[in-house]
Amino acid sequence: MNTLLTDKHRAVRRSVRSFCERELAPIAAAIDQEARFPWEVVDMMGKLGYFGIQVPKELGGAGLDSLSYAVAIEEISRVSGAMGLCVTVHNSVAVYPIMAFGTDAQKKRFIPSLARGEKIGAFCLTEPNAGSDASAVEATAIRKDNTYIVNANKVFVTNGGVADTCLIFARTNPAAGRRGISVIVAERGIPGFVAGDLEDLCGVRANPVSSIRLYDCSIPVENLLGKEGMGLQIGLEALDTGRMGIAAQAVGIAQASLEESVRYASQRRQFGTPIAKHQSIQAMIADMATQVDAARLLVYRTALLRDQGAAFSQASAMAKFYASEAASAVTDKAVQIHGGYGYSKSYAVERYYRDARVTRIYEGTSEIHQMVIARGVLSEYAPS
Repeated sequence: MNTLLTDKHRAVRRSVRSFCERELAPIAAAIDQEARFPWEVVDMMGKLGYFGIQVPKELGGAGLDSLSYAVAIEEISRVSGAMGLCVTVHNSVAVYPIMAFGTDAQKKRFIPSLARGEKIGAFCLTEPNAGSDASAVEATAIRKDNTYIVNANKVFVTNGGVADTCLIFARTNPAAGRRGISVIVAERGIPGFVAGDLEDLCGVRANPVSSIRLYDCSIPVENLLGKEGMGLQIGLEALDTGRMGIAAQAVGIAQASLEESVRYASQRRQFGTPIAKHQSIQAMIADMATQVDAARLLVYRTALLRDQGAAFSQASAMAKFYASEAASAVTDKAVQIHGGYGYSKSYAVERYYRDARVTRIYEGTSEIHQMVIARGVLSEYAPS
């Protein structure tokens, strides 16, 4: 596995792992139980460049490549899936679209504070009636002179409870169907901007997921990202990168579950011997290790393709689909290996099990990814 990593990538892994084990691991269980966003750690992560991993240094970022990004997200998620989620969503579907589609003025205005973690970003696409079908967005942004009057009800917004810079998908031309959707950057604090109550989630509980509602918000036209009607294009390109990040998050959670299971199986004794000596436990550990490595390789392939400037949408869909399904399977086995203790909050695998489950839902459900993958395969191998 390490043959794909350069010395730079291995240094990133060592650095992020050391920080997370020192600063995040001691509070990971507590912030999950309390559903508390750990600002004290977030501030340190911001100073270390975690919130601008691929942002150029001249804009306040770390200037690293996609493979470094995937490695960093895996290592954060290995300790806290919730914080891995925060960092990947911020980087991939909040910062990246501004970098890719923003004007120079927008980049200078929004990116430095995001890259330093002084402001947190959010991607506001999902609505009560728009999820997998992104084209069903009902939010509106009606132009009036030099402003847009935005009304929106966005739900399940990752980072929503703390987000300062929100990418709002809204209809600028309601009559144009999917071609009438645009992206408007809305900032916390403007009149009519409301962050709803935090969701009481099953997993990733330290991430403040909430609704974001905009009531007749007056937002300057300078906050339009790209051009009117480019909303779905921006969203799909952002989600390609986002899916790679969620796949890396799933790998981190699965890796932690594997490590905990090996540790526990080596110590727990039944029938006079460590349970790691029993063939049934060995079979589960073998399956877990294989799935973790396979998922990681799919993530690395996606990152390498992106760094090479090659098409990576299909690879990203495969990585996200496989890694999220693998994380659910691996964490399930981890709970089984721990027996009754695995169902107790006293053991970390219970948290990993809950955190892994949602990776099969957000940034595109597994079923949507199967459709995307099948469409690409059928197109590639269709008879001429």
